[in-house]
Amino acid sequence: QVQLVESGGGSVQAGGSLSLSCAASGTIFRGNVMGWYRQPPGKQRELVALITSGGSTNYVDSVKGRFTISRDNAKDTVYLQMNSLKPDDTAVYYCNANAVTWMVSSPMASWGKGTLVTVSS
Repeated sequence: QVQLVESGGGSVQAGGSLSLSCAASGTIFRGNVMGWYRQPPGKQRELVALITSGGSTNYVDSVKGRFTISRDNAKDTVYLQMNSLKPDDTAVYYCNANAVTWMVSSPMASWGKGTLVTVSS
């Protein structure tokens, strides 16, 4: 059973924007903190942004002011709006529920396939 489906990735030039979506199963989404994570080529996966069920958000410093996480609780979907993209943002992006509300990676479910974001200079 597929539980997390990410979409919206693509190739853009530096300074461009992309909007990612993640459709989650209700058992993962409802009432949980949801997060976006990314794994750059050859590097470990890192937590990028979190949003609580009530809408409070938190971000890693490198994306503050450029990325916005949001969620639609009626659709069990979490979004990531990415603006002013940089080549360092190139990565496969994943979503997952996170066990804690602070910026520590603690994924709760099996990973989806992710969506690739490529930013060229």
